[in-house]
Amino acid sequence: MRKSNVALSVALVAAAALVGASAALVSAQAPASGNCGGTRVAFIDVQRVLARSAAGVAARDQLEREKAAMQREMDGKRVELEKLRDELEKKGPLMAADARRDKQDQFDRKRRDASRQMDDFQKELEKKEQMHLQRVLQDLSGVIERVGKERGCYLIVEKRGASVLYASVEADLTEEIIRAYDQQPGAKGPVPPGPTPTKP
Repeated sequence: MRKSNVALSVALVAAAALVGASAALVSAQAPASGNCGGTRVAFIDVQRVLARSAAGVAARDQLEREKAAMQREMDGKRVELEKLRDELEKKGPLMAADARRDKQDQFDRKRRDASRQMDDFQKELEKKEQMHLQRVLQDLSGVIERVGKERGCYLIVEKRGASVLYASVEADLTEEIIRAYDQQPGAKGPVPPGPTPTKP
């Protein structure tokens, strides 16, 4: 974990402790029902939101479709390489030196091209995954703020990133956040398709 993430986690845990300590002073002023579990501090599990919300599921399904298309293209290149390799192994000894060298060069070139394309596909998938994640998190921030205000929370932390050592079930707003997020206009709509992989 980078230093900045460690510092953020320590700051969030310290803030949670301070808010938890001060919650006793205000608990008599606010009813227990309808607030953040009676403590005014809550958490959400962003990974669960991404896995179970309509937008998160749609993004994951689209990434899987794009990954499958890339895999089909790479499978075709693998078959082509296997044919060239078999040809070299079986017919190579019978070829003239120049023809054998040309065939070997062709095989090496195609293998390098396939390796580069695999790297490009991997980077493209990672980039798209980050784009989907950032878009969901951007939309989610407004939902979290709204639900937090409605529930009267002083602090909402992310369960994993904030290094929460203990959390009661009553303080978990994840399912409520998922419901509120899915009710956003356009939340269940299809994710815009990305570019279709093309052969070089």
